[in-house]
Amino acid sequence: MFPYEGHLRLLRGKHAYSPSEVTEILRLARLSELEVVPLVQTFGHMEFVLKHAAFAHLREVALFPNTLNPHEAESLALVQAMIDQILELHRDVRWLHIGCDEVYYLGEGETSKQWLQQEQNSHAKLCLSHIQAVASHVLTQHPGVRPLVWDDMLRDIPQELLKASGVPQLVEPVLWDYGADLDVHRKIFLIGKYQECGFQRLWAASAFKGATGASQALPPVEHHIRNHELWLQVAGSAPTDSLQGIILTGWQRYDHFSVLCELLPVGIPSLAACLQSLVHGGFAEDVRLSVERFLGVSSLEITDAVSEGPGSFPGSDIHALVTQISLHLRSSVDTLLERNRYVTGWFSPYHRRRKLVHPVMIQHIQPEALSVLSRWNNLVQQLEAALQPVFYPDTIEEWLEENVLPSMQRLQDLLQDLGEAAAQQPPPTSPGWDTGQNP
Repeated sequence: MFPYEGHLRLLRGKHAYSPSEVTEILRLARLSELEVVPLVQTFGHMEFVLKHAAFAHLREVALFPNTLNPHEAESLALVQAMIDQILELHRDVRWLHIGCDEVYYLGEGETSKQWLQQEQNSHAKLCLSHIQAVASHVLTQHPGVRPLVWDDMLRDIPQELLKASGVPQLVEPVLWDYGADLDVHRKIFLIGKYQECGFQRLWAASAFKGATGASQALPPVEHHIRNHELWLQVAGSAPTDSLQGIILTGWQRYDHFSVLCELLPVGIPSLAACLQSLVHGGFAEDVRLSVERFLGVSSLEITDAVSEGPGSFPGSDIHALVTQISLHLRSSVDTLLERNRYVTGWFSPYHRRRKLVHPVMIQHIQPEALSVLSRWNNLVQQLEAALQPVFYPDTIEEWLEENVLPSMQRLQDLLQDLGEAAAQQPPPTSPGWDTGQNP
C-alpha cells in the first residue's frame, strides 16, 4: 500500500495510497491522538519484493521469495532505499519497525553455505550482521528514529554472541506471542536475558485477530483475551519498567501469498475486549459490561466464535453478516446435502451422476434447496453492499470466493442436477394407455 517511487515503483500494490493520502492518514492519526509506527520488512517476509523478476536474484534460496540474501550488497541497498522512501513520508515518527521475523531458509543459499563453512561463522552471526547493518542505516541516516525488531530470531542466540554483536545498542526487540497458552515464566526469563545482553528497551506483542488460523473468518475472543491476561502476568512479574508497551497486532494475512483471515470490522469486538482487559488488568464482569456499552451490543459471547446480533460500532453490519454466514452457511448446506433423507436416499451422488430421480422426490427436494439458496443470496447481497464502502473490489471478491462461493456452488450444482434429471423423465402417460401395471 506504500507509494514506492523510482526503481521500487513495481512494489506498489494495485490500490497503493498516493503520497497525499499517506500525509492525510498521518494528519488524521495525530488528530485522534494516535502515533504511527511504520513497519517495513527487511529480511524475512520479503515476498512482496522478491516475487518480482527484477529482484528475484536477491533471494536467499532461488526457489523461495520469502528471505533476502544478506551477502549481496544490492540486498542492503534495496532495504535502505525502501526505508528512506518510507521515512521521507513519515517525517516525525519516533520508531520504525524493520521486521526481521521468520527469516526462513536463512543459511540455505549457496553463498551462505560457503560462508558458514568458515570457522567462527554461524547462522546467528549471519542474522545479527544483517540486523546490525539495517539498524545502523536507520540510526545514521534518520537520527531520532529507533528501529524495532521482532524477537523470534534472537531468542535462541547465545547471550555472549548477542552482547558482542552490538545489536542490543541499535534496536528495541518486540517479544511476540499470540497464544492462549503463553509460557509466562519463559517470557520473564527471556526479558532478563535480553536485559543482560544490553537491550535497554523491550516491547511485547499480542494479537486480537489474525493469529489462530490462516483462513480464520471469526476471531475466537476468549483465546485473545486469555493471551492478553497472560501478557499482563508477564508485565506484572518482569523487572519494573522493563516493558515499554504492548503492540496489539491484528494480522490480515499470514504472509503475502496466503488467504485473507478475519476482516478488521469483524475483529473490532475482540480488539475492544482485549484493550479493556489491558486497561483494567483483566476481563471481569464490569469490564465486559463496559465493552458491551462501547460496542452497542446486548451481549458479548466470548466463548462462542463471536457474539451474534447487531451492534452500533463502525463496521457492525459487516460483523453481523459475516458472523451469520460463517456460522451457518456451510452447515445449512451440509444439512441439506448430507442429512436430508430425500437427498441422501433418492438423489445421492450415484443418482446425480446418472441423472436418475423419482419424480415425487423433485417436489420434496427442489423447494427446500431453492429456499436455502434464496435466503443466502439475500444475505450475501447485503454483505456485498456493506463491504463496498470499506474494501476494494478485489478484496470483496476474494473473501466471497473463499468463504461463500464453495457452499453456494454446491447448492446450485444440486439444483442443476435436479433440473437435468427432471428433464430426462418420460412424459406423463395419457389416460387409457396400458401402463403395464397390474390392476
